[in-house]
Amino acid sequence: MIWIFKYKKGRKWLGISVVRMMTAICLYCAVPHLPWAFAQEPVPDVWTGPDAVRFALKNNPDAQIALKRIASSAAAIKEANAAFYPQLGVQAGYSRTDNPMYSFGNILNQGVFTNSIDFNDPGETDDLQFVLQLTYRIYNGGRSQAGVDAANAQKEAAMLQEEAVKRSLGFAVVNSFFNIVQAGENVSARQAAVQAIDASIQVARARFEEGDMLKQELLNLEVQQSLAGEDLIQAQHGLALSKQSLLNVLGLTGNQVEINLAHTPLQPVPNQPDFKDRSEIKAMQFLIQARQAGLRQAKSGYYPTADAFGSYQVDKGFEMGSGSGDSWMGGIRVNMTLFDGKQTDARVQRANIALAQAKDELRKMELAYGLEIRQAVLNLDQTEKRCRVTKKMVTSAQESARLFRERFKVGLVLSSELIDTENRLTEAQVRNAMANAEHRIAVANLRRACGLLQYAN
Repeated sequence: MIWIFKYKKGRKWLGISVVRMMTAICLYCAVPHLPWAFAQEPVPDVWTGPDAVRFALKNNPDAQIALKRIASSAAAIKEANAAFYPQLGVQAGYSRTDNPMYSFGNILNQGVFTNSIDFNDPGETDDLQFVLQLTYRIYNGGRSQAGVDAANAQKEAAMLQEEAVKRSLGFAVVNSFFNIVQAGENVSARQAAVQAIDASIQVARARFEEGDMLKQELLNLEVQQSLAGEDLIQAQHGLALSKQSLLNVLGLTGNQVEINLAHTPLQPVPNQPDFKDRSEIKAMQFLIQARQAGLRQAKSGYYPTADAFGSYQVDKGFEMGSGSGDSWMGGIRVNMTLFDGKQTDARVQRANIALAQAKDELRKMELAYGLEIRQAVLNLDQTEKRCRVTKKMVTSAQESARLFRERFKVGLVLSSELIDTENRLTEAQVRNAMANAEHRIAVANLRRACGLLQYAN
């Protein structure tokens, strides 16, 4: 309801614009339903794995697009249900004519007929006509119900596809998160290598000044120092790219992102890996139902249609006095197409093909997801073994490097031997960091393959 308040002041009228009032009311009503326009999800300063997954599921454009698909499917259901409601319309028009048939009809409709009127030349008449029409489709071979069934199946499929998007997004977040962890460990290992070679160079210079080392040995260490510095630069670049990847998945822009691995829990491994509960499988099953409903829609073209109709008409003339009249009409109409150039046959054939394709897609998905499960299980087993091996490798490399550094100080080993030892330690640390990160990613990948959410309570 809209009120217009006015009061007179002198010769001027002051009031509230109807348009402005309507705009204000629309904005007031729309604000509670448009939270994304006025509120933003708070962005943590430091990210844990669960925080990042939750944020991405709300903020990533793919999640928003999936929600829009669900809303579109709900609108399609409303559109399909409209077939079960009557159609009410109104027509209005004004005409003038000297056509004998139409003029005589106007005279009769307006109730101004007299015996003096010449049927062959009733003269020029006009007519102001209002018609109220009501139609209702009684039967159409089940087409309307099939349309509703198809729309409902499409909505269920859209909801399940949204769940699939969530699972894919969750895995993408976990993958990016632990890529940052791996890249950070790589940077730490390269920094330790730089620090170790710097310390060795200081020892080498002291020995060189005392005449206890050849210039070549010192130059070898300086070359290794440059190589270690280059490796560090590349590792830092990889870390920056990994952070950008996570920001992109989160739907954010910027340059900085900090993660907290200590408060990121280990995810449980599925006990019995299986793809039967994946949303994509269930969504395809609903799409098959939609195709079946589409086939029923196509076959409805073989059946007749029946409509009930009614109308109320008012006619008003001005040419022949002030005549006016009203009338009504009602009835039932049955339509049957005897030949349509085999158009219905083609629609049925196309619907059958679409249904068969959907069933083939389901079979293809089942085979692909079964392979994904087996690959994910094997990959997880591999990463577990790599973690155990690389952990021992790091322990051995650390002890070996410690012993070689001590021996280098007293001149018992060459610089080339020390360089090899430091390289082996750095390589072991990098391999161990990669194995640990890939193990966490492998767990997340297996959960995704099984249709499970990441960090689900």
